[in-house]
Amino acid sequence: MKYINEMHESDRLNDIYLCKSMQSAQTKAGRTYWNVTLQDKTGAVNAKVWDPDSPGIAEFEAGDYIWVVGEVVVFNNANQVNIRQSRKATEGEYTPSDYVPCSSRDIDEMYGELRKIMDSVKAPYMKKLLSHYFDDPEFKKKFCFHSAAKSVHHGFVGGLLEHTLSVATLCSFYAKHYDYLDHDLLVTAAILHDIGKIRELSPYPDNDYTDEGQLLGHIMIGAHMVSGVIEEIEDFPKVKANELLHCILSHHGELEFGSPKKPALAEAIALSFADNTDAKMETMKEALANNSGPTGVSWQGFNRYLDSNIRRTTPAD
Repeated sequence: MKYINEMHESDRLNDIYLCKSMQSAQTKAGRTYWNVTLQDKTGAVNAKVWDPDSPGIAEFEAGDYIWVVGEVVVFNNANQVNIRQSRKATEGEYTPSDYVPCSSRDIDEMYGELRKIMDSVKAPYMKKLLSHYFDDPEFKKKFCFHSAAKSVHHGFVGGLLEHTLSVATLCSFYAKHYDYLDHDLLVTAAILHDIGKIRELSPYPDNDYTDEGQLLGHIMIGAHMVSGVIEEIEDFPKVKANELLHCILSHHGELEFGSPKKPALAEAIALSFADNTDAKMETMKEALANNSGPTGVSWQGFNRYLDSNIRRTTPAD
């Protein structure tokens, strides 16, 4: 199988891929074509069916596994597949695990690291809050195998765990380096800051926004989830409850980035920096990994998520 991350310009394809999405569109001349997203476990690639009525093009829809005959071209510094022929694949012709992108890290290893960070939290009411979620096998399963995004960064199985571990690790460092920070507040907020994504996004292979996610977003969902559990913990100080919820509500840092509140606490600022750092670094990592510009060219082209023309670092001698 030719995986998406192995595709190069002029490659001929004759393989099965998951149709992640598709929609009808029109050229400037008014001719109808299909805009398709193909996916496998290594990523996704845009594809076009320029003539949906041409012989050999069978009807398919989002969620179908389809046999694709076509070729790879490069458009705007990114791979694109021109589909010449297609048909729906039948069960037994494909292995579903080949089509779900997964973290490159071991899930159990990451979870073990996250539990060690949890163990550093000493405040009993914070420990009760964390235990409510992470001692629940069903929640643990959802959390460990969920993605952190539909796209942009950590949009793969295990992505939510990987991102949360990175943010919690950074926040644990901040709490040691800046000794005036409330370690338990910051680390607990880091571990819980994105739990709303479990309900904002559906699990793979769909990994799409739920109605609740579209209407409320993961920040509001997460704050509501945490608030509900806090109310069940009798000895949870009201002031700490408000501070924790503030950290969750403000973790995107700016109102224009979706936070209902801007950070007003040192811990909230630290959390927003850690969240932004990990998101940006993963976005850069994925952009460089997925870019297939001409060999030897350091500049990769404009990335709209990073708002910059990005460049590969020159290899060290």
